[in-house]
Amino acid sequence: MFTNYEAAVDWIHSRLKFGVKPGLKRMEWLLEKFHHPEQKLQVIHVAGTNGKGSTVAYMRHILQEAGYKVGTFTSPYIETFNERISINGEPISANDMLKLVNEIKPFVDKIEETELGGPTEFEIITTMMYVYFGKYNKPDFLLLETGLGGRLDSTNIIEKPILSLITNVGYDHMNILGDTIEEIAAEKAGIIKDSVPVFTTAENRAALQVITEVANTKNAPIHRYADEMKILDHQSFEDGEKFSIQTSHRTYEDLFISMMGEHQTKNALLAVAAMDYLIQTGIAHITEQQIRKGLKHTMWKGRFEKVLTNPEVIIDGAHNIEGIESLVKTLERHYNNREIHFLVSVLEDKDYAAMISKLASVATSMHFTTFDFPRATPSYKLYSVCSIENKTFHDDWQDILLELLNSYENNDNSLIIIVGSLYFISLVRGYLLN
Repeated sequence: MFTNYEAAVDWIHSRLKFGVKPGLKRMEWLLEKFHHPEQKLQVIHVAGTNGKGSTVAYMRHILQEAGYKVGTFTSPYIETFNERISINGEPISANDMLKLVNEIKPFVDKIEETELGGPTEFEIITTMMYVYFGKYNKPDFLLLETGLGGRLDSTNIIEKPILSLITNVGYDHMNILGDTIEEIAAEKAGIIKDSVPVFTTAENRAALQVITEVANTKNAPIHRYADEMKILDHQSFEDGEKFSIQTSHRTYEDLFISMMGEHQTKNALLAVAAMDYLIQTGIAHITEQQIRKGLKHTMWKGRFEKVLTNPEVIIDGAHNIEGIESLVKTLERHYNNREIHFLVSVLEDKDYAAMISKLASVATSMHFTTFDFPRATPSYKLYSVCSIENKTFHDDWQDILLELLNSYENNDNSLIIIVGSLYFISLVRGYLLN
C-alpha cells in the first residue's frame, strides 16, 4: 500500500520500463476484476495523428455550456499528471489518485504472475480512468482520446461508444503503427465499432479509403470532411478564426474560435458535427448559443499558446511533420510580417530533418536544445540538419531561453516560437508561467 501520492505516481512511472505493448488482453483481464466499469459509460472515442486534444477540448466546452458533467481522458499532460483524468476540466485529486493506485496495484501484481505479463504505464492509467469514471465519479459523457493508434490501444476496450471520431492520419509512431499511410489508417480505424457512426476530418485519399472501407464492413455510417461536413467562409483575425460549418443536418454560420490556425477550424468542425449528431438523435440537448460559446471559450494548453507578451512568446506542441505544417501555415496566415525565432527540441523517433526544413522556410533564426528525457535528440544533431545560417545549439534549454528573452525584449517585431515534443513544451510552459 502506498501512503502518499508521490510514491503512487512514482510507481505508475516505474511501469515505463514495460514500454509499449499493443493489445487488449491485459486490459480485459484487469477490467474484468472490476466488473467492467467501462460498460457503464457514454463514450465518444477520438483517434488520429494530430488534433485529438483540441477536438476533445471543443466538445468538452460545448457540453459544459449545455450543463453536462464531462469526463476527459487525454495525454500527455502539460501541467500536472492528474489532468489526464479530469471532470469538467478539473483534474482528479491527489487523494483519489492514491486510492485508485492502491485499489489497482494488487491486481497488477497478480497479472504479472500470468503469461500476460506486466501492464504498461498507459494500461495502468487507462484502467484507473475506467474505474474512476465507471465506479466513483460517473460523468454524463466521457471524451476518450486514444494513446497510440486505435485498434490495439488500451482505450479501445470499449465495445459500444456513442460515436467514433478520427481527426487526421499522418506519418507518426511508424515503428509501431506501420510504414504506409494505409497501415497507419487501419490502426486508427480500429476504433470503429459495429453500427456506431464515425466522423472523420482525414484528408489523405489513401487513408480516407481505408477508413471508409472499415466503416462499410462494420455498417458504421460515415461522415467525411468536405463531403458530409464542410467549412465555409473561413477568415483569419488577429485573435482567432471565423467560419461557418455545414453538417448533414444544418448550417452554423459565423462561428468563432480563439485558437489559431486552419487546422483548428477542422478540429472545431469535427466537434460541432459530433455535437450536432447528439442533438439530432436526442442524446443531448444543446442549443446553438451553447455551441457558439463553447467554441469561443475553448483554449488548449501548449497548442499555439501565447505565454508572454514582452517579448511575445508562443509555445506549440507540434511534434510531427503534420503538426509542423499546420504551425507554419498559421504563422504565414497571422504573422507573415514578423521576425520569427524558433527554439526547438524534438524526440529521436521523429522525422526531425523534415520538420526543421519546414520551420526554416519561415525562420529568421533557429536555436536547438535538448532536455532530460530518454528519447530527446541531442541538440547538435538537430543543428546539423538545419540549412539556415542564423542558427545555434545549446544543451541547457533554460540558458538559451533566457538569452532569447533578453535579446528580444522590447522588440515588437520579433516573435519567439518554442516548438517540439509536448514533454519539452510542458517543461518550458511551467518555467515561463512560474
